[in-house]
Amino acid sequence: MDLKESIAELNRIVEKYDNIVFFGGAGVSTESGIPDFRSVDGLYHQQYDYPPETILSHSFYRTNPQEFFRFYRNKMLFPKAQPNAAHKKLAQLEAARKVRAVITQNIDGLHQAAGSKVVLELHGSVLRNYCERCNAFYGLDYILGSMGVPKCEKCGGAVKPDVVLYEESLNQATLNAAVSYIHNAQVLIIGGTSLAVYPAAGLIDYFQGDKLVVINKSPTPRDGSADLLISGSIGEVFAGIS
Repeated sequence: MDLKESIAELNRIVEKYDNIVFFGGAGVSTESGIPDFRSVDGLYHQQYDYPPETILSHSFYRTNPQEFFRFYRNKMLFPKAQPNAAHKKLAQLEAARKVRAVITQNIDGLHQAAGSKVVLELHGSVLRNYCERCNAFYGLDYILGSMGVPKCEKCGGAVKPDVVLYEESLNQATLNAAVSYIHNAQVLIIGGTSLAVYPAAGLIDYFQGDKLVVINKSPTPRDGSADLLISGSIGEVFAGIS
């Protein structure tokens, strides 16, 4: 089945069902200019004093906060990024009461920027930052405008991004909601993710619906069980949905 035929089949699925859940990863945002960690040009293929997995860990954040924030500001924040065709179409499908929820591993907030309302951010968001002492909230601009370790204007405590670092647990309430949406979905569309990051990737096991759709440029562990497998640009695929 070529890409045109695959998009036509996806259109038929979208037209038929009204309880669709989307589960996405970094590939959804690469077309917005945000690098995929594991792509050829991604962070994992660049050279730093420490591996990105080390820098983005809870223990490194505690012991080397200055270096953490230097890396975080330089490589994790993309304030000029804009939603692409995939983000926009998902928001439109939610407004049309087709898509019930977007479950994302991304931390960029682009789904909400496109207009999606029910977005479960498994790994948090760079748009939210909190003082570790008094819990005061700070937006992205505060982090971008600060130097070194950002400090709370109210109490002087360290301001930490609301992002799940390596060694940290995912939010249990978000996990529970994601399980519920996936378990009850008629259609699960997996897009832009290699399904290599756990526990997030394990959520797919809860799907018991009618149609599993996988859209990704590279193979995933779920390709063999997909009712519809599309290898290609997720933006191009979603732009073809009527």
